Amino acid sequence: MTSSFEFHTYPARISDAERDKVLDVLRDGVAMGRLSHDTFVRRMELALAARRSDELAVLTADLPTESRLSRLVFGTVEAVSGFTVRLRRAWQAEKLPKLLLPHPAAGHPLRIGRDPASGLRLSHETVSRVHAELRHQGGLWVLRDLGSTNGTTVNGRRVVGAAVVREGDQIGFGRITYRLAAR
Repeated sequence: MTSSFEFHTYPARISDAERDKVLDVLRDGVAMGRLSHDTFVRRMELALAARRSDELAVLTADLPTESRLSRLVFGTVEAVSGFTVRLRRAWQAEKLPKLLLPHPAAGHPLRIGRDPASGLRLSHETVSRVHAELRHQGGLWVLRDLGSTNGTTVNGRRVVGAAVVREGDQIGFGRITYRLAAR
């Protein structure tokens, strides 16, 4: 039988939480201008390759850490800021012109664009000739971007390919925005 003194023991592996804390401190350091981009990239590489806690500690030793009070203040400001953004969007949504969804039994998609043959013609410089189409498919409304230059958005997010939309969604074609409404 062998004793534990005969085996080499290795230090405990770094947890993902420890590594994430260091990466957060490094991100804050570059955001506050305390680290150059090159230094930031090099330290990120070292943090990802580190095997021991002391290797991680060295990477952030010259950077100040936030106090609990400052984290609380900044967290509160972020929460209030996020609320005001959501409130502003809701307020603007009510002011948007409504785009009535076509009757689902129509069977053909509603083409949207500057082209005179479009079902919904939008004469605006940010709208492509053939911009998007709205189709009732499998009981859902699907909005598809047709390779437009300035993009199609649903609730502020750019559509890549297609997206399911419903009544009340904000849809945009270039810089023209509507709120979907049912008949």
